[in-house]
Amino acid sequence: MTATRTETVMAEIRRRVASRALAGGEKLPSIRGFARDMQVSPSTVVEAYDRLAAEGLIRSRPGSGFYLAGAPAPRAVDVEPGLDRAIDPFWVSRQSLDAGPEMLRPGCGWLPADWMPQAAIRRALRALARADDAVLTDYGGTRGSRALRQLLVRQFAAEGIEAGPDQILLTPSGSRALDLLCRLLLNPGDTVLVDDPCYFNFQALLRAHRARIVSVPYTPTGPDVAAFAAALAAHRPRLYVTNSALHNPTGATISPQTAHRLLTAAAAHDLTIVEDEIFADFEPEPSPRLAALDGLARVIRIGSFSKTLSASARCGYIVARPDWIEGLVDFQVATNFGGPSPVAAELVVGTLSDGSYRKHLAGLRARLAKRRREMIGELDRLGIRPWTLPRGGFYLWCRLPDGRDAAEVARAALRERVVLAPGNVFSLAQAAPDLMRFNVAQMNAKALQVLGRALRQAPPDAA
Repeated sequence: MTATRTETVMAEIRRRVASRALAGGEKLPSIRGFARDMQVSPSTVVEAYDRLAAEGLIRSRPGSGFYLAGAPAPRAVDVEPGLDRAIDPFWVSRQSLDAGPEMLRPGCGWLPADWMPQAAIRRALRALARADDAVLTDYGGTRGSRALRQLLVRQFAAEGIEAGPDQILLTPSGSRALDLLCRLLLNPGDTVLVDDPCYFNFQALLRAHRARIVSVPYTPTGPDVAAFAAALAAHRPRLYVTNSALHNPTGATISPQTAHRLLTAAAAHDLTIVEDEIFADFEPEPSPRLAALDGLARVIRIGSFSKTLSASARCGYIVARPDWIEGLVDFQVATNFGGPSPVAAELVVGTLSDGSYRKHLAGLRARLAKRRREMIGELDRLGIRPWTLPRGGFYLWCRLPDGRDAAEVARAALRERVVLAPGNVFSLAQAAPDLMRFNVAQMNAKALQVLGRALRQAPPDAA
């Protein structure tokens, strides 16, 4: 990308500082003189100096000019992924989020930037620049953008979920939605049921709330119904947290029979279910929804737009009974002073309302279906087999060959700057030592080569 004139002026000042041509406390060239030397306008130099002052590199002395700060500001140092980090529920998040742009991340939980609806997002940003001043500067309402909630009402109706705007609370993210529910519905020591395997951040967040976590084995059609019923009887959990559509990490989808049995058991044991539907838009056709079957009596739906729209525009939601929403609003005010950023909410509304967004989703589903088929073939050449064949989405939950230890494979790959997601970060019972989750959209030839070498280096699992 070509540097602007302002960036060129800033770079020249930084060069002089680095070469010690400018010392701490020394006066910078005058605006007009420096503009003449750099062959730019005085206003360009003013903007460059203002930006450097905002960074703390230089200081303005009214009536005197600009001076280099007493000592150069320390440069921010990027935190590299840690090879010695424990294989725990934070492994994938920390390694993926801290990975530099040169690293490959087939273990991460999001799509590459060029798979996202960038053109629609840019159009929404341009429209946002013309929004009312209040959208750009004020706090958001306690429930979040009414326009976005109305849009979600129509979307949920198409899925068979009847919910009014008063039953929807917008949140700063999907994770924040679950955090608020934990604050409302749990006390320290309460038991929460999760799938095994399950999304690793469910475990991390529940532990932060000092919940007692019990897991139930997950099958290709949903949680093991007999084990689920036994866990309800033995542990009396307060909540069950799950994905019904395109389960994370397995990619499985709950069957109608399993959904019916879960809801029957939940009603008998006064269990509240939190259904995370963040992957629902990746399905080719909608599968059974616990929230729709239950009518939001004891099922709470949460989600966000980070997987299909943008992880940068942080905005999630909760759909629940009105009395629960009222309590959640109070917790949101106490911990966030309002809903998500109005800027983020308006950006989401603008993108979802863009005429191209539905076409983007359709194209994305087709593109992912093709990539899943390709990656299943490539992984098969390495002896890696899928645990099930997902109906959609970008995850493949796979078993490594010869009982290879997924944790050691992940460590070996990280040494070659490739982030993988070993199975036991998802398993509370540590029952997935030879399993691994792959993001097919983030896989490429180099990642496959590194994976092959890592497999040869890693020993079989000791168990």
